[in-house]
Order: sequence, then structure tokens, then C-alpha cells
Amino acid sequence: MTPARSQRMIADTPEIGEVTQALRDRLEAIWETKPGFVGWLASVDHKEIGLRYIVTAFLLLAIGGVEALVMRLQLIGPDRHLLTPEQYNQFFSTHGMTMIFLYASPILSGFSNYLFPLFLGSRDMAFPRMNALSYWVYLASALFLYAGFVVGAGPNDGWFNYVPYASREYNPGLNMDIYALGMILLGISTSVGAANFIVTVFRCRAPGMSINRMPVIIWGTLTASVANLVVIPAVSLAFFLLWLDRQFGTHFFDPAGGGQPLLWQHLFWMFGHPWVYAIVLPAMGMVSDGLPVFCRHPLVGYTAVALATVATMVLGFGVWVHHMFATGLPGLSLSFFSGASILIAIPSAVAIFAWIATIWLGRPILTTAFLFFASMILLFVIGGVSGFMTASVPVDWQLTDTYFIVAHIHYVLIGINVFPVVGATYFWFPKMTGRLMDERLGRWNFWTMFAGFNIAFLPMHLTGLMGMPRRVYTYPAGMGFTTLNLITTIGSFLFAAGVLMFFWNVVKSWRGGAEAGPDPWKGPTLEWAIPSPPPPYNFAVIPTIATRHPLWEDDLDEGRARSTLDRGMTLAHGKEALATTSLDGEPDMILKMPEDTLAPLMLTLALTLLFAAMLGKLWWLAAIGSGAVLAALIFWTWPRRQLLEREAAVHG
Repeated sequence: MTPARSQRMIADTPEIGEVTQALRDRLEAIWETKPGFVGWLASVDHKEIGLRYIVTAFLLLAIGGVEALVMRLQLIGPDRHLLTPEQYNQFFSTHGMTMIFLYASPILSGFSNYLFPLFLGSRDMAFPRMNALSYWVYLASALFLYAGFVVGAGPNDGWFNYVPYASREYNPGLNMDIYALGMILLGISTSVGAANFIVTVFRCRAPGMSINRMPVIIWGTLTASVANLVVIPAVSLAFFLLWLDRQFGTHFFDPAGGGQPLLWQHLFWMFGHPWVYAIVLPAMGMVSDGLPVFCRHPLVGYTAVALATVATMVLGFGVWVHHMFATGLPGLSLSFFSGASILIAIPSAVAIFAWIATIWLGRPILTTAFLFFASMILLFVIGGVSGFMTASVPVDWQLTDTYFIVAHIHYVLIGINVFPVVGATYFWFPKMTGRLMDERLGRWNFWTMFAGFNIAFLPMHLTGLMGMPRRVYTYPAGMGFTTLNLITTIGSFLFAAGVLMFFWNVVKSWRGGAEAGPDPWKGPTLEWAIPSPPPPYNFAVIPTIATRHPLWEDDLDEGRARSTLDRGMTLAHGKEALATTSLDGEPDMILKMPEDTLAPLMLTLALTLLFAAMLGKLWWLAAIGSGAVLAALIFWTWPRRQLLEREAAVHG
């Protein structure tokens, strides 16, 4: 520890104590959110923010699912006219936007927001106000994007938004303007959240929790967050340049003015493919941490899985062109990106074999959560193999823009995101609510979803191989697609029924499920060492970690060292958290955490006003919105009298 760090610790030496009821009461008074609606709006508690993320994302999953069912009714048979071509384009585009941008990543942010401090033995995230801002901006962007769809001006060029169809010449309405500005707004939320996750991982771990003792989900979210900070600027720039083309007549994507339509695809897929891994690596981490609990065996190959997680994202930055094999790029670049796309299968396979080995060496308990986690292995293999096929340039030329690609992307996004997320809900629901979900209903839920999903999307591979193009709103009779589309539609509705069972189980169990206790699954990580649901302060004393599985140390007998969970730093002189060193988790300094505040909500409202003014080209209102943003930032950084008074009262 450096002398400066030592001085900071000595200047405010933390008390060492044991867990007592008096200590719990004191911490409760310091950390609890104020009651009432204003208190709810001002809360910066990571658990409340995480639950808001989860509920909002699941609601958007349901909305996106309804959009998919409407499209499947349109495609259930040939020459149907339930939707007009324009309506179908909006349903198709909004469905993709919802599932990929508004559900898949935010749902993982929700779980990570709730669980990160519990995994790490911390009181809160590193930047609680930024945490609240990330949620409010996410909610504002979702409402902004859906406002267009509700009035018939939703995105209509696919979630990938290719030019020139997205340019004003071919798409003169507000559709693309709403989409472009809404995605920039969403990018602010994602970037703020990613920075918060990164700093939390490196600076807010319990003493003794070196980086090789973190749960794998931490590695997945950390890797995804670093990637998001790199790639979000690329897609935000693309949407901003498109908005400039549409509003001010610039020519970034217009070949008549010296622009390049293909520039859009490069900027978009430089973001889009790392984004795919950003929405699956944390979900894979859920499996890596949840599966061993039900196998009663530590994850086989922890270090290899952690390194493979990072390697997958590193390679993911070099494969974006495999979305562009049919665009006429030079052969040398096609060869390079084809090779990289094939190579990326190796680190993914590391995780698969680690899960299989964990099941094989363990004693599996067939809970609903285990079924969802284990099924992801099969779905991951199917989706991975179909992706491996399209990594070959000649094969991709035959399969691109067919329903084979639709099948592949759904096996990736549903198989490696939705199934692990539902399993994670069954797994961590007791921790969040103090109640167990209904296992009998859970089995029905799993088998209905699993059967419906495969009935829906396995036939799509055949539909694509038979030549049915994607993104078409209907098809003529006699093409050989009718039976397969009928089967796909039936499977889609069966899958939707399974999702409804899941939602009903959540509501039913939240209201009257069996009491869970602090550790119903006998888990090995820190979140199971505290009450369910967790108190506002999480840990009454800051734990000290000696191994990777602090709650399994006696059973595993991996060494003589033991973690200390009931005695440690109390940090009860105000709203305080402990910062530790990045690699070894040594105590470094005491952090003064912010109080609840309306500043994040105020900044979000100001940003929304600014973006709405830009959409309507009301420049006078945009000036007001810019001033409101500046005022909100000043309010954010202004010294807090409430904090100073509370500190004085505590020390007095």
C-alpha cells in the first residue's frame, strides 16, 4: 500500500466489529430509501434500480413478443393481408429493435445492477447516481422510440437501418429520425452503465477478493462493459451522421455527394457484432455461476472460462465483416474475416465443455433453474454451429438474407439470452424477494418454452435452405413454404404460452411463494450469506474473502484459509463504502457515498426535452433543452447540504 493510501486509511480508520442488532439498526437508518413517491424517484439503491431494469426489460420482452406473434399470423399462410407492407416493416423493425436493444442488454444490466455489490461484498455500486441515470435514460429512450411506433411512424428499415432506404429521399417521414435520435439517447444510458460496472469491479470488491476469485458473471459483464464503451460511439456516430444527412443535406452516406452507403454497414456492424457478445457473455456467466450450485461441484476450468470470456470479445472485434460478405468487398478481407469468424468458435467451446464437465463430475439436482441453464448448452451448440456455417464465405453467399439467418439469430439471442435469464430469475428470485418460485409450474414453464422454441425455429433452417427470403411480408402459394411456416407459427404461440407461464409464476410467487430463507440453494458466493431480500446496506460488516467459494470452504477444504463473514469493517459513520486495489483486493480507502437525489431524473428529463426538440426541429426549444441539461449538471455537482448535515449529525 502506498504512503498516500495509508494516510487516507489512517485519517479515517474504520471500526472493526461483529454483526449486532444495534449495528443493523444504525446502518438501516443510514442507507434506507426515504418512503413515498418522491423517495422512490430519488432512490440510488442499486437493488431498486436493478429491479426496475428487470421489470421494464421483461415488459418490453412481452411487447416485442406480441409484435412477433402478429408477424407470424401474417406469415402463417401464403398471400395473407393481415398487415400492409408498411405495417409489416414497422412491426418487423420495432420487434428487432425491442428484443436486441431494449430487452437483451438491459435485462442483463438489471441482474448485474442488483447482484454486483452482493457478489463483491460491497455496499453499493461505485457511482450510485450514474446508476440511477442509466435506468432513467433507458426508460426515456424506450418511450421515445415507441412513441413513433404508436402513431404509425416507427422504424421501418429493420433494426439494422440500412441506407439508402433510411435516407430522406426514400424514407421522408419521421420514422428514421425517431430511431436515430432514440438510439443515441439509449447509447448514453449504455455508456454510463458500462463505466459504472467497470469501476465497480475494479474498485469495490471485498478485501481479499482478487480478480481470480470473482464469479464468472462478473467477468462476462466486465468484458461486455469494456466492449460497449468502445463500440457504442461507433453506432452513435452512425446514427448522428444519418440524422445530419436527413436534416441538413450532408452526404456522408450519399454517393451523389461523395459519400458511401457501405460506410453505414461498417459503422453499424463494428458495433453490432461485439454487441451480440455483450448480450450473451453475461448470460453465459449466469450459467457458469448457477449450474455448479445445482451440480454441487465447482465450475470445471474456472480460469479457462474467464480467459475464454475475454478472448471471445477480443476476437469479436474482428468479425464484423461476416455480416457483409455479400457486399462486394475484396477477397483478401473476406478471407481474413472468415478465418476470424471460424476461430471465435474456440473460446465459446471452452465454456460449453466446462459446463458439460461440471454436470458430469457433479451430482445434479433437477430444479427448474437447472433445466433452463442446462438447456442453454444444447441451444448454444445449435446456434453456434449455424453461425460457424455462415463464417464460410461461399456458404454465407447462399444463406444470407434467407430464413436460415433468422433461425440462427434467434437460437443465439433466445437460446443464449432468454433461457439463461429465465433460469437466473428462478435462481436469484428467492434472494430478491425472500420467496421461492413454484417448481411444479416452473417445470411446465420450462418444457412449454423449450418445445415451443424448437418447434418454432428449427423449421426456419429448412425454410431458409429452401430459399425463403427474410424481411418479406408475404409469399405466394406453391413455393413449398406453407407447411413449415404453419409449424413455425404454432411453435411461436406455444413458446409465448410458456413465457406467460413464467410471468404468472413470478407474480404468483412474489405475492405468496414459500419463504426462502437466506440460502435456499446452498450456494457458494457472498449473496447467499445475507438475508433475503437483502437489507438496504447489504452487508452489516464488510466480509474478508480467502477463497473463490467462501460459503463452500468447509465442504471443499481447498486450503487452511477461511473467509470472515461475521466480523469486519463496520463503516457506520455515514453512508460509506470500501474501495480496494484493482488486482489483489487490498483495502485502499473509504468512499463517501451520495444520498438519494432527483438529479439523475432531472438530467434525464432535460435530455429528453433536448432530443424531442431536435426531432421537431424546434431550435428555440433545443436551446432551452440544452440550458436545462446544463442546469441539471450543475445541480448534480453542487455540494449537498443534506449530506453535510447528516455527516455532522452522525459524528456529533
